[in-house]
Amino acid sequence: MKIQPYVEKLEASEKYKEFKEKYKDSFLVAGFFIIDLETKQNIHQIDYYLPSENKVAAFTLDGEVNLQILNTMGKKVPETLDLKTNVDLDALQGILEDGMKNRNMTEKIKKMIAVIQTMEGKKVWVMNCVLSGLEILKANIDDETQNILKMEKSSILDYVKTMPGRDPSQMQKGEPTKEDLDKEIEQLDKLKEALTKEKETLKK
Repeated sequence: MKIQPYVEKLEASEKYKEFKEKYKDSFLVAGFFIIDLETKQNIHQIDYYLPSENKVAAFTLDGEVNLQILNTMGKKVPETLDLKTNVDLDALQGILEDGMKNRNMTEKIKKMIAVIQTMEGKKVWVMNCVLSGLEILKANIDDETQNILKMEKSSILDYVKTMPGRDPSQMQKGEPTKEDLDKEIEQLDKLKEALTKEKETLKK
């Protein structure tokens, strides 16, 4: 699954042409993708930075082209991005699984949240994945070399606790049951806004 067809779809749309006419100083800063390996319900989004407003224009490309103007979470200007990537979306799972195997991680990847952006002049995939073991895998992948720059695993409950709108006092005391964890995963699936904010945090 290559990114370029989504770029071509965006650039051919009237919504994009109107956007570029209005925001002539805007520039591409990120690709944001949610790949659900179970339901196959994926999200493909391309982001542009608006220097004049310090905001991000997020184009979602599944079905019709839709545009949202989002506030940024900092004043740092993101680096411009060339979306001609060396790593295709389809290859990300294999790269992560090889890295997990080398680190003796046996869980299966259920969902991938992938952000491609430029960091200090280098094109990097910033990955957040939901694992079968009810954990979150975080990893950075160098787009040019396909090397894993870092990889770590954390509890899904720790991740959910940090989401906006979560009240830690409402968390069940003691060891959670599988049903509790399933509910947390369901909430995680529905909180796209929180995922977007996670992406913005990673851009800092």
